[in-house]
Amino acid sequence: MKSIAALQALVTSTPFDGEPSDAELDGIEQEMPLVLAEVDLLDAQIATLDRTPSVLDARRIRRAHRRVLAARTTLANQAAAAAPEVA
Repeated sequence: MKSIAALQALVTSTPFDGEPSDAELDGIEQEMPLVLAEVDLLDAQIATLDRTPSVLDARRIRRAHRRVLAARTTLANQAAAAAPEVA
């Protein structure tokens, strides 16, 4: 039986410093509008868990859902624009 300690140097050749790279931070920053829109939608949905949604609650959920869809569309369009074209 092999010891995993002997193979650890091969698996973790670069030390992990615990901090995200600049590329990871840029990715998080690009996705932040979507994350915030999803949090707003979740807040609207949570607010209606213990009661029947009123007209205003339904409107708040619809608006939050539209913001999520708009943020997803924007993110997808940015990804499509950044991707190289294939002939």
